[in-house]
Amino acid sequence: MSAAFSRLVEQIEHTREELQAAMADPGLVGDRSRYAEVNRRWSALAPAFDLVDRWRDATARVDEARELLAEGDDEDLRALLREAEDEIEDLEPRIREAMVEPDPNDAKDVIVEVRAAAGGEEAALFARDLLEIYTRYAEGRGFRVEQLSASPADAGGLKEVTFAVKGEGAFSVFKHEAGVHRVQRVPDTESQGRIHTSTATVAVLPEVEDVDIKVDQNDLKIDVYRSSGPGGQSVNTTDSAVRITHVPTGIVVSMQDEKSQLQNRERGMRVLRARLYERAMAEQNAEISAARKAQLGSGDRAEKVRTYNYPQNRVTDHRVGITVALREQVLQGALGDLTSALAAEERRLRLEEQAAPTA
Repeated sequence: MSAAFSRLVEQIEHTREELQAAMADPGLVGDRSRYAEVNRRWSALAPAFDLVDRWRDATARVDEARELLAEGDDEDLRALLREAEDEIEDLEPRIREAMVEPDPNDAKDVIVEVRAAAGGEEAALFARDLLEIYTRYAEGRGFRVEQLSASPADAGGLKEVTFAVKGEGAFSVFKHEAGVHRVQRVPDTESQGRIHTSTATVAVLPEVEDVDIKVDQNDLKIDVYRSSGPGGQSVNTTDSAVRITHVPTGIVVSMQDEKSQLQNRERGMRVLRARLYERAMAEQNAEISAARKAQLGSGDRAEKVRTYNYPQNRVTDHRVGITVALREQVLQGALGDLTSALAAEERRLRLEEQAAPTA
């Protein structure tokens, strides 16, 4: 057993003692945020605690068998020794992997923002396609999709759209979609049959409650105005649209899809909290892990993450080098192969970070 692994076992046992002490604290129940965090960590690390107990038991059996064999050779004892050593060899990598805690946001609902980027109307059509792909994927996994706002483009596409995906683990499923998505295809309006390249950006934000992030009302500038539809048509006669500006950060959220000012404000606050939370997490993780920061959709979002090639009927994710069928899988909302590959890569990077020596 290496010294590094011995320290890992001691760390796991120390963490268990700390969590047990926290759960025994009478004041824990009254602190919603701390209560949720302690229970989340216990659930996440329970498999590691069990594996360490089994490792300790196997190690004790090895020591006992070796002591007895020192007094006299015995084939049955040698068989018991080999069995315990094999168990230890099997348990050690499982313990290392079990200590790779999941992203604390993984269980949350998610807010997804899709925006047309380079390519004009073709980019807006691609943004609409992404909305349809994500909606099919979410519903296929049993999640509920709630559209929060949309800005239509002239040719039937979407300049931008914001929607929530609700369900246990929605963020863990969608977080890897953050980034620049590129499409290569022949637009319907292209008479020469030339392939055009367009892009859309996707932002993925964990939806948070007030307990996750506090917004000081004094930091908000709220403007109301009359909603308008495509072409400047008034969709109602009251000032129901809401623009919320978070003054300290300059973040602006506008909502006008609902007829009620109250509903638009509530939706706007949901998106604002998510953006503030993402910003705080990105700043925190910038000092810890560039890879983790990218997964949370911070500044690294500008990188091209995926190409949708229509002439070749394929979709390639450049982060993991995997290619899947476009029409038979992706356009049908079957993103499972991509999600699984990206989740495996995230886990590999986390395990690599954990194994890296610290200064």
